[in-house]
Amino acid sequence: MENALKFTDTHEWVQDNGDGTITMGISNQAQQLLGDVVFVDLPEVGDQTEAGETFSLVESVKAASDLYAPVTGEIVEINEELEDNPEYINESPYSAGWIVKIKLADPSELDNLMSSDDYHAANEE
Repeated sequence: MENALKFTDTHEWVQDNGDGTITMGISNQAQQLLGDVVFVDLPEVGDQTEAGETFSLVESVKAASDLYAPVTGEIVEINEELEDNPEYINESPYSAGWIVKIKLADPSELDNLMSSDDYHAANEE
């Protein structure tokens, strides 16, 4: 599944849902760097995002890390499970740990994101 994803240079992943929306979360590498996630500051449905701008926050036992919107659009769904189970981001960053779904303002913005191979090449440990 990870190969179908696109990535930002700030470690967010994006899945194109094929219906004008994307699902996003943070990469496996990002959650490993953060350590145990203890809180996710979820935005509100209806909030607007601007590509590259901060829109939320993930806190771990080690640090707090801003989340950057991978695309411009409107938040149409949040993963409410994270309110009680923020550890899903550590346990399953690409499925149960998704953070928000965003309705794209401009689908061509997806072309600005990195492929999985490019992301991993840029972030080799």
